[in-house]
Amino acid sequence: MNETLHIAGYATTPLELISFVLSIATVLLNIRRVHWAWLFAIVSSATYGIVFFDARLYGDAGLQGVFIATSLWGWTQWLRGAGDAPLVVTRLDAQGWAWSLGGWALGYLALSSFLKHFTDTDVPHLDGFLTAGSLLGTLLTARKKVENWLVWIVADVVYVGLYVHKGLNLTAVLYALFVAMAVAGLFAWRAAARAGAR
Repeated sequence: MNETLHIAGYATTPLELISFVLSIATVLLNIRRVHWAWLFAIVSSATYGIVFFDARLYGDAGLQGVFIATSLWGWTQWLRGAGDAPLVVTRLDAQGWAWSLGGWALGYLALSSFLKHFTDTDVPHLDGFLTAGSLLGTLLTARKKVENWLVWIVADVVYVGLYVHKGLNLTAVLYALFVAMAVAGLFAWRAAARAGAR
């Protein structure tokens, strides 16, 4: 699955291409709040884990394992709801914002330090920042918080540059598409929150 393919002028591998398609499906299903998004997230995380490991993006590769675990949890959340009630789309309050940004900062510090001292990655700080942000985005998505899309917009914009730097051009295109999809998701989920929708 590592042989090089050339599609629309981009060099890629079959595994990166499969991961690309599965990831697009995941985000489209998330925007529509369809629980099957989590299944696509699990499979795309598994395939992208291999792609990122081969590119020496160890934070992102390890994050895929965390994504698989949180996707199982998110799927359960979306199916079972919160307590006795279905999980509806809501917004973070001030305390939720503080916890989210604080968690992102602490995650960044811990992950970038680990990556710098224990791996041969050439981008420990960027990898740590994006890994922590992606974990936060996934957790907020699982809890159906509108602000997950803001986290994804920031992370996806930075990911585009990182993947160009690493030569993962098809994945860079994917993350550019993710930026546009995250903006669409933000508007759709804001409307859903106003309507109290699931």
